[in-house]
Amino acid sequence: MIFLWIYLLLCNSLLFVLMRVDKQKAIKHQWRIPEKTLLFLDLIGGGIGGILGMRLFRHKTTKISFKFTFALGTLLAVLMLVYVNY
Repeated sequence: MIFLWIYLLLCNSLLFVLMRVDKQKAIKHQWRIPEKTLLFLDLIGGGIGGILGMRLFRHKTTKISFKFTFALGTLLAVLMLVYVNY
């Protein structure tokens, strides 16, 4: 159980930080983090970090794919926690 919490904390923290880095790179017109990377991290448990990064940094807010996938990633993380607890 504790391993799942640590895993989710790491996934969410990493995606949150990558959203910040990608936003800064976008502002400076530098090489960006691939969208596949951000979406993958979301689907393996980083949905909440992605949503927080999207809102706080105002990044990827117009992309429907990100809104949908971040919501799905959050749902999957919650389902993982529910499954492990029961």
